[in-house]
Amino acid sequence: MKKIEPAGVFEGEFELPGDKSVTHRAIMFNGGAEGEAVITNALMGGDCLSTCQCMRALGAEIEIDGTTLRVRGTPHFRTGVRLNCGNSGTTMRLLTGFAAGKNIAAELLGDESLSSRPMARVAAPLSLLGADIRTTDGHAPVHVSPAPLRGTEVVLSIASAQVKSAVLLAGLSADGETCVREPQKTRDHTERMLAAMGADISTDGNAVRVKKSRLKAADVCVPADISSAAYFMALGALKGRTLSKNVGINPTRTGILTAFDRLGVTYSLLNRRVSGGEETADILVEKSPMRGITLAAEDVPSMIDELPLVALLCAFADGESRISGARELRVKESDRIRSTTEMIAALGGICVETEDGFFIRGRSSLAGGDVRSYLDHRIAMTAAVGLLASERGGSIDRPDCCAISFPDFFKKLGI
Repeated sequence: MKKIEPAGVFEGEFELPGDKSVTHRAIMFNGGAEGEAVITNALMGGDCLSTCQCMRALGAEIEIDGTTLRVRGTPHFRTGVRLNCGNSGTTMRLLTGFAAGKNIAAELLGDESLSSRPMARVAAPLSLLGADIRTTDGHAPVHVSPAPLRGTEVVLSIASAQVKSAVLLAGLSADGETCVREPQKTRDHTERMLAAMGADISTDGNAVRVKKSRLKAADVCVPADISSAAYFMALGALKGRTLSKNVGINPTRTGILTAFDRLGVTYSLLNRRVSGGEETADILVEKSPMRGITLAAEDVPSMIDELPLVALLCAFADGESRISGARELRVKESDRIRSTTEMIAALGGICVETEDGFFIRGRSSLAGGDVRSYLDHRIAMTAAVGLLASERGGSIDRPDCCAISFPDFFKKLGI
């Protein structure tokens, strides 16, 4: 249990951890590439450590020194391995695709939470390429067996960067061309990094094409994670003024800024620059009066991780807000539609759960209270923002789950 007192004002400049999505991919792709690479400003939370553990089991050599990693890859994975993915859905889903093309046998397993999350959504499209993948009633453990792959067109029914990435990674080893079409464009870190590592890959709108390719190791400087920066940005909007440094502003990840635009939040992008194919900036956010907003399915993919936080901001906004088309939240570390609704209610706000999102009636202030984390890092960190911005503060149970993506979260907050 962590007690949090309300903050009268929240101001400061923040150096934030590296992007989790980019870190996962830098470790995994270099682990399966020819040569050696150095990864700097990596996020070494629990999920990315799971990716390190799995790539080591497959034969990669990985040295860790703080937030710097040295990776010596192996294009030929070991067979007959058990890959413990911990709590990391990214690790399990991407590695299922990567391993499918490596002519190996592997079992991918995870903790209780990960074992409850859907994996058939990955196995089904991979089977179209000829992959031999068996789930356990649609969940983990997932078993991959050797099979030759053939490129084909895969039309995804859900907008999921993880599923898209799994198919693209399998496509690296498939004969012919593999084309993935998604209903809405999702984060494109996989496409950018594979291109930088020599893959024959191209993008046309919502379609991505890849041909058989061998990856060459490439150094990666990981930008700060906008999903982590978002909590400090939100506190700037609610309680003062914050500057988040060197934040990745990949256009497939900046949905939080779209939400800020609609809410009426005052922010600026300073010192814009490009590093390793990813654009970064310092993001200045200032206290702002907010208004109710509407978000629909086409808005969701670029802010999927930030939606609990966006819902919290709506609870402080003037008027009513509706968020729909976010059914994907139900299969995250918790059912984030339900857990977000209960979190806002515990803080004293008004949030009604719908089948695929929320209806929120804003209030000028929230009283605070005792909040469950559901062992979900996004819920715990969003609750911390809500308690700091509340009238009386309160507590969060089992807050250690924040270490999955942001080990120093509470230290950075100064609480």
